Amino acid sequence: MNFTDQTAVVTGGTRGIGRAVSEAFLQAGASVIATYRSNDEAAKAFQTGLGDLGARLSLARFDVTSEDAVKAFWCGLDESETRVQILVNNSGIRRDHVMAMMPTVDWRAVLDTNLTGTFLMAKSAVLHMLRSRYGRVINITSPAGQYGFEGQANYSASKAGQVAMGRSLSKEVAKRGITVNCVSPGFVATELIDDLPPEAVIAHKKSVPMKRFGKPEEIAYAVLALAAKEASYINGATLEVTGGL
Repeated sequence: MNFTDQTAVVTGGTRGIGRAVSEAFLQAGASVIATYRSNDEAAKAFQTGLGDLGARLSLARFDVTSEDAVKAFWCGLDESETRVQILVNNSGIRRDHVMAMMPTVDWRAVLDTNLTGTFLMAKSAVLHMLRSRYGRVINITSPAGQYGFEGQANYSASKAGQVAMGRSLSKEVAKRGITVNCVSPGFVATELIDDLPPEAVIAHKKSVPMKRFGKPEEIAYAVLALAAKEASYINGATLEVTGGL
C-alpha cells in the first residue's frame, strides 16, 4: 500500500496500537500527525526512535475531549494549508468496575474520551475533507461493544457507540467521497491491558482460537487496508481483527 502525498491524523498515535498505526503509515510513505494527551516523554521517544521516518511525523498535544482544543487543532491545519486525507480515531481509556459500583466520574471519563472524542474529531475531519471530496475515517472500536464484558459497562457502551455513530456518519458523507469504517481489535498486547491479572490473561488467551494476543502491527495492517484509495466501496463496515474470538 502506498500513501505517498497523503497525511494521516492518528489520535493516541504515540503509544500502543496508535503508535503501530502511525509507524505503518510512515513506512507506507504518508506524513503523520500523531496526537497525544500528556506523555511528552513517550511521544518524543517514539519520534526519535523512528530515525529518518521521524521527519514525516508531527506531534500534537491536546485532549480530544475538549471541543475548543479539537477546533484549534483543525483550524491550525486549515491555516497552514495542510490537507488531511485520513483520520484514525484511536484515543481510548479503560476504567473497569462492576456497574453497580462504578463511580459516575469513571463512566463519564471513558465515554468522553472514547466516544465524545471520536465525535469531535470526526466532526471536524469531515468538514475538512469535504473540500477535497475525499477522505477516510477509521474508528478503533472493540468486541466489547458487541458482546459486553463484565466490569466494562462504560467501555462497552463507548465502543458500541463508536460503531453506531460511524454507520450514521458513513451514510451522511458517502456521496462526498468519504468513507467511515471501524476496526475492532481483540486482545492486543499493549499497555491498555497491562493491568489484567495473570489469571485473566490466561483465560483470555484460551478464549482466542489462535491462543495468543494480537500484535499492534497486525491491527495497523487492517487500518491501512481500510484507508487505502482502493477501499473506496467499503463503507459503514466493522473489520474484526480478533484471532477468531
